[in-house]
Amino acid sequence: MSSATPDKITFEHPLNEKMRTLLRLEHLFHEANHYLPNSDTWSSRSAIDALLNMVNIFSRADIKADLIKELDRQREKLASIRRKPGVDTERLDIILDELANATDGIFSIDGQIGHAMRNNEFLKSILQRSSIPGGSCAFDLPHYHFWLEQPVEFRQAETKAWLYTLQPIELAVELLLSLIRSSTSPTEELASGGFFQSNIDPQAPAQLVRVSLSRETQLFAEISGGKHRFTVRFLEPTEEERPSQTRMDVPFSLNTCIL
Repeated sequence: MSSATPDKITFEHPLNEKMRTLLRLEHLFHEANHYLPNSDTWSSRSAIDALLNMVNIFSRADIKADLIKELDRQREKLASIRRKPGVDTERLDIILDELANATDGIFSIDGQIGHAMRNNEFLKSILQRSSIPGGSCAFDLPHYHFWLEQPVEFRQAETKAWLYTLQPIELAVELLLSLIRSSTSPTEELASGGFFQSNIDPQAPAQLVRVSLSRETQLFAEISGGKHRFTVRFLEPTEEERPSQTRMDVPFSLNTCIL
């Protein structure tokens, strides 16, 4: 997920489908958790929308198997460096325990992720109308309208209960992305005329590209890439016309995350 600090904005780009899924799930968990504590009905709607978007993702791929495979891969890779000089074994053991606990959490989920919510008639009715612009209006979904008119404590309790069933997924996603993002130290680079390109080592394929630049530049980064290389273009935002690549040389920080 693109992130920010007081003086910098960070843009991220996934280099494979696995990373795209992890970033989308992280985004949706953040969205649901942001709106859940609010008392107004529009926040309840937004939390439900995020929840159902996750259910859609779970229905299109075997996320459960993919997460277990990735957690095991990370654990094996980290365990292999345990005896290397300079390794903080105490910190490493904590991370290995976290990976093992995350794997156990995924295994504890009975059946396919989100199966119960997909078979919940109330949630199913909302999901079926979600592809229609304005499809969740009161006249389209009177049951949903009735639910939204219930006390905030009731709405929050139900939404929390649905999200709780996905907690092992949320914890695994957070752990994996934290490890991947911290797998390399940033380097300082310069995009000549707003353009930068780098090749990817086939022996150590990158998973995620992170670009951080000063807010003062008033530019945004457009990142694209695949198995062999990636490019970064810095664009000048406009209100009506298509953004154009800056002609300035742009200094920025680059993380090519490999783990």
